[in-house]
Amino acid sequence: MSNRGMDKPNDTEQRLMALEIKAAFTEDLLDQLDQVIVRQQEQIDLLMRELAQLREQPRDEGVVGSRSPHDDLPPHY
Repeated sequence: MSNRGMDKPNDTEQRLMALEIKAAFTEDLLDQLDQVIVRQQEQIDLLMRELAQLREQPRDEGVVGSRSPHDDLPPHY
């Protein structure tokens, strides 16, 4: 029975080390996820600015007069 007394502290140390390793990996993963969120927010902000710019453009800017459907036919027709 004296051997079991020696195994207990070693087992506790191993379990504690395993928990510390998991905590370190969890912190690293959390940092990576935070970076992803920051990048996504930057992309969202950019897209919102671009959308606002598009909404401010006059609607007639892209239209070049009235076109007939025949103007869109390929040359071989």
